[in-house]
Amino acid sequence: MNPAPVPRVALRCPAEAAAALGVSDEFFNARVKPDLRLIRKGSLTLVLVSELERWGQENGARTLG
Repeated sequence: MNPAPVPRVALRCPAEAAAALGVSDEFFNARVKPDLRLIRKGSLTLVLVSELERWGQENGARTLG
């Protein structure tokens, strides 16, 4: 029996976070990263999945018709 996969709660920034949003590293660094709270420990920078979800909710726009 294989154990269930561990859910990801944080992504390495910027490559994994950019990929999760489907954008380039350059776009992520310029347009998304400045609005996020990041976890920095030594040379490692992480972004919580919940932070990406919050950013998406705050920056999403409804389309009309």
